[in-house]
Amino acid sequence: MSTTDTPEKRHDLAAGLETAVGRSLANVDLVSGVRRLSGGASQETWSFDAIAGTHSHPLILRRAPGGTTNNKRDTAVPLATEAALIQLAEQQGVPVPPITVVLKDEDGLGDGFIMERIEGETIARKILRDAEYADARPKLARQCGEILAKIHAVPRGDIPDIQVSPARSEIDKYRDIYASMKHPHPVFELAFRYLEDNLPTDENLTLVHGDFRNGNLMIGPDGVRAVLDWELAHVGDPMEDLGWICVNSWRFGEIDNPVGGFGSREDMFAGYEAAGGAPVDPERVKYWEVLGTLKWGIMCMIMVSAFSSGMDRSVERAAIGRRSSETEIDLLNLLAPRKA
Repeated sequence: MSTTDTPEKRHDLAAGLETAVGRSLANVDLVSGVRRLSGGASQETWSFDAIAGTHSHPLILRRAPGGTTNNKRDTAVPLATEAALIQLAEQQGVPVPPITVVLKDEDGLGDGFIMERIEGETIARKILRDAEYADARPKLARQCGEILAKIHAVPRGDIPDIQVSPARSEIDKYRDIYASMKHPHPVFELAFRYLEDNLPTDENLTLVHGDFRNGNLMIGPDGVRAVLDWELAHVGDPMEDLGWICVNSWRFGEIDNPVGGFGSREDMFAGYEAAGGAPVDPERVKYWEVLGTLKWGIMCMIMVSAFSSGMDRSVERAAIGRRSSETEIDLLNLLAPRKA
């Protein structure tokens, strides 16, 4: 049980949840089974059931830590905006957990929203190895391409006020963070030079999920059931999403299957184009794979800083921080591959 998941905490949450879901679901008698889920480093995730007569509605609460208001990273969209983006994606046919209600002040729960609970698995190790998902794995790369095409088709005029961050902005943002660490990594410098020398144009910017990868996808034996964690969504180069899911860190050891550890780039590209996505330039996707790998390496440096400063002395921070060296190897394999 989490230190924040106590009987008192669950009781207090249940009262607010009854008020909130009552605005959307009829005849809700009570809320039961309230429990904090693991994961979700930046937001809280709670599972519960809303009971209406003989029917039970399985639901998820996603809210700011501790029920605070406007407590978010500069790169993360507000939770109400995240809910709006999920609804827009659903209208395009993207598999998402349908939004039940967005929280209001009178609910006493802080910023957040409630969505339907989708059954499935997000733990990459199980998705990539368990027999239960054996039939799904060959389909996943193409499904990811199809889903990304639908995300990128969300009409630009319908997108709420969110950050616009093409390649130039992403490079500048992470170079500033890297410089602030005052810990030189020659391989990272090489990657920055490659990115500067091959900067793509900013035409045809679309909605970008921003963290579309194995681990943020709810998977069942039939394939992708829902796309989760939209907090890093922004307007940018659609190829960013295709490159991010190919970053080696998201293959979880299955390095010969570049798309999430379960499939090929070619299958993903074919699914993307078949679902209406623009023709894919593999070199442009590679560009974003390099940038994504560099970003993750710098994020790992941030973890080291948090641990060494004493701000967060958790084992998780230290373990993730050590992985910056892995991204250096990945970058060298991308930028200077060995010839067969």
